[in-house]
Amino acid sequence: MDWQAAISDWLDHDWVVWWLLPGLGALALALFAWAGDRRRMNRSNPDAVGWVSWRDVAFWSAFAAVLLLGAALKGWLASGS
Repeated sequence: MDWQAAISDWLDHDWVVWWLLPGLGALALALFAWAGDRRRMNRSNPDAVGWVSWRDVAFWSAFAAVLLLGAALKGWLASGS
């Protein structure tokens, strides 16, 4: 079996499409927002305040990532593969 068929077969599972991929996206957003918040905290000009609340974005996307990845784990264990 080649790798394209293996990935295609793996993506046919519902738990991958509905829980794992959005969970990984939320995790990537949380890491990006964490980096943005860290950059905001260490800025050289204290008056250069941005308009995005990176702390809130990081928190809520990490919260969503935990829930989605937990559901993906539950689906993976239930599927038996």
